[in-house]
Amino acid sequence: MLQVENEKQSLIVTYLKDLRDEIILGFEGYEKKKQFERKEWHHHGGGGGEISTLRGDVFEKAAVNWSGVRGKELPFKEDDEPFFATGVSLITHMMNPFMPTVHMNVRYIETAHMSWFGGGYDLTPMGFENEADTHHFHNVAREALGETLYEKFSKEAAEYYYIKHWKKERGVGGIFFDHYNTGDFERDFSMWKTVGSTFLDAILPIYNRHVNHPYTEEEKAKQNALRAHYVEFNLLYDRGTKFGFVSGGNPEAILCSMPPTATW
Repeated sequence: MLQVENEKQSLIVTYLKDLRDEIILGFEGYEKKKQFERKEWHHHGGGGGEISTLRGDVFEKAAVNWSGVRGKELPFKEDDEPFFATGVSLITHMMNPFMPTVHMNVRYIETAHMSWFGGGYDLTPMGFENEADTHHFHNVAREALGETLYEKFSKEAAEYYYIKHWKKERGVGGIFFDHYNTGDFERDFSMWKTVGSTFLDAILPIYNRHVNHPYTEEEKAKQNALRAHYVEFNLLYDRGTKFGFVSGGNPEAILCSMPPTATW
């Protein structure tokens, strides 16, 4: 059971859990028979999380996870003080190869002397890029954040989601930011919530457009081949994966990002 220690933590955890529930409800609307299964886990330093996974007819695999944990010190020598970290992270792997994979994460980290927000969302077509989808996805972020922040965060996404050994971006981009603290908590919190709260606006119209798109076994095979690149990025480069393991997180929750199938 996570014990919040101040009003900021309480506001943030409440928002994240509500956001998690809203996204789960939005995804479940595509499934006639299947719903998310939830599983709690506990962290050795305090707190824990809840894994929510769905394996259905439209979502071959989806995970929408919340966590709120404490630890003695941040990994990677960022700070040697005890920390509090909470966030929602999600991934979708779609049955239909014309429905792109999408990832979203919003997180907050706090120590005795500093705190920051991070997050973003990005789109990864699995072999079937659609210009209208890409435009819509980016335009939602642009309208939500304004041109200045959108340009900054989209550039950071392009740099972050770059698969070095393939010399290409993981997908068609989106927005990404980390260690965000302008000194104005209310303003930063509002921006961060805007990212989380516009996620469904960014992805659901894309899924609506393609949910009934016919596909062949050859197109499914192409999707699985590109899923392999997704696996490679998450295991080799993703900071969230590394942070989760090094901080003693739940391996099941961390590896929820893996697709149900992939080929090499």
